Amino acid sequence: MSSLAAPALVTGGLAVSRDGADGASALSALVEKAREGDGRAFDRLMLETQERVLGLAWRLLGSREDARDAAQEVYLRVFRHLGRFRAGHDFHGWLYRITVNVCRDAVRRRRRGPVVNGTDADPGQPAVAEEELLGAERWHLLLEALASLPAKERAALVLRDLEGLTSEQVARALGSRPATVRGQIASARVKIRHFCVDLPGGKQGDPR
Repeated sequence: MSSLAAPALVTGGLAVSRDGADGASALSALVEKAREGDGRAFDRLMLETQERVLGLAWRLLGSREDARDAAQEVYLRVFRHLGRFRAGHDFHGWLYRITVNVCRDAVRRRRRGPVVNGTDADPGQPAVAEEELLGAERWHLLLEALASLPAKERAALVLRDLEGLTSEQVARALGSRPATVRGQIASARVKIRHFCVDLPGGKQGDPR
């Protein structure tokens, strides 16, 4: 298996479009080829999905280095278990679930909450884009707020509000029920609001 390529190397010539039925069909075809042992197809599958994996791992772990280590482990597990993936199912949901599990294992190993470095840029997205979207201070505040959440609530909130999945998709990715996920998301949102309000000038820094 090839090592993770830098995000800047994910070019239109290699990546499959994520948008629309054509993109989903192309991704399904790529997954099927990779399942059959096509090494080039697996490399292309990594290139297509690595930004999502890196971004999710970074938001759950708060460290670029840890996110890259987690992403390597994610694709090792994908490589080992891709034969078990059932054709026609949601590949991204399956990949999200593996990523969340890898990140949970990483947190357990270090026996403490995620370490958040306010200067550590998302390895899956250009740092300037994040700062333009939220502003550097608000983005750092959001990272600190996410780090204060229990692991399950943090994963549910990141998948729902930052990754843009529906509650049903989040539930499938986490192996939970939609009602449970909705409760975790609601609780996490309240805690983040309280976290931001409790800080000096928190009302102005509230990211929501």
